[in-house]
This record gives sequence, structure tokens and C-alpha cells, in this order.
Amino acid sequence: MLGAGHRGAARARWQGIGLLGLFLLPVSLSLEVSVGKASTIYAVNSTEILLPCTFSSCFGFRDLSFWWSYNGSETFKILIIGSVKNEKSDPRVHLKNDDRITLEGSTKEKMNNISILLKDLEFSDTGKYTCHVKNPKEKDLQHQATIFLQVVDKLEEVDNTVTLIILAVVGGVIGLLVFILLVKKLITFILKKTQEKKKECLVSSSGNDNTENGLPGSKAEEKPPTKV
Repeated sequence: MLGAGHRGAARARWQGIGLLGLFLLPVSLSLEVSVGKASTIYAVNSTEILLPCTFSSCFGFRDLSFWWSYNGSETFKILIIGSVKNEKSDPRVHLKNDDRITLEGSTKEKMNNISILLKDLEFSDTGKYTCHVKNPKEKDLQHQATIFLQVVDKLEEVDNTVTLIILAVVGGVIGLLVFILLVKKLITFILKKTQEKKKECLVSSSGNDNTENGLPGSKAEEKPPTKV
């Protein structure tokens, strides 16, 4: 059996793990920032592109601040700085370093959207765009997400030939399996009916034989009794 010292050490170790879990739980449920599922987006030169960004917080927010930064091959700069007072107010822009940028998001109705629209794209706009968010209500907890923008001459058409071939093959295999199952059921049904008919023929043939041989229980004509 374990001594009192060992039991005390084990209890202290489990208490420490529990306290660590309680400490990490708020962090795992706290501020989150997302720029969508795609890590890279493409846009044609001289057009415009929406750079998405949304945030969420299980603890709510107050006087939340946000900013977008750009990191190119040779340049780093802050594009826009803004803030959101609370859940019932829209974001406000305090600083904007590029007139081509407009804030398109809204935080009303729990949208928590602080996306920006970048117009008149140039090839030099290619690079990493990071959306930063800081929430004073969570002790100035900060989180960010990055998306890569590639400016191109034209968007290449995606060749779906291979995909279509794969879908056709898969569809053909599924159709063949369904056909085989239907044929199997049909053959089983025919065999079952054939066996039933054979049984009926055997029973009928047995009855006829009994009748012809005058066996007991048959329908053969009875001979009249012989007079003495």
C-alpha cells in the first residue's frame, strides 16, 4: 500500500493538473480571428478584391481595436486601424494609409465582420495581409489571421476533365453494382417460382398415381360386392 506521502504527492499532482486546465480553458474559448478557409486568394490586376476577416469571443468585447497589416517582399506597413465600441456599434476607422482601401464589415447582429475592400489592384499588392484584433475585455488578449493575395494577369481556368472522368467511372461502377443486384434478385425470384411449380407438379403427379393404382384414399371406382 502507498504511504501517506505518496498519496499526498499524487493528490497535489492532480490538483495541479486541474488548476492548469482551468487556466487554459478560458484561453481556448476566448478571442478567435478568421480570414476564411482559403490560405491564398487570386485577383486580376486592376480589379478589386475583398479581404475577409471575422472575429468571435465567448466573453464579448468592449472598445475592441483592430488593424490590417501588409507584408510584401520588400515592404511592411499598416493599412488601416479601427475600433469597435461594443456589440451594438459598427466599426470606426481611425487611420487609413491607402485611399484604395475601404472597410466593408459590420459588427451589428453578431456579424463581427471587419473585412476590407482593396480596389485598383497592382502587381505590387501581392503579399501577406494580416487581420489583427485586440480585446481589452479579455485583458488585451490579441489574435490574428493571415491570408496571401496573389495578383495575376488573368485567372486560369480550372481543367475539370480529370474530375469528370473520375466521377463518370465512379458513377459507372455504382450503376453496374446496382444492375448486378437487380439481376441477382430477378434470378432468385425466377428460381423460387420454378421450385414452387416443381413442387406443385410432384404433388399432382403423386395424386394421379394413387388414383390409378386404387390405393387407399384414392378416387378409384369401388367394385360391387360379389353375390353368393
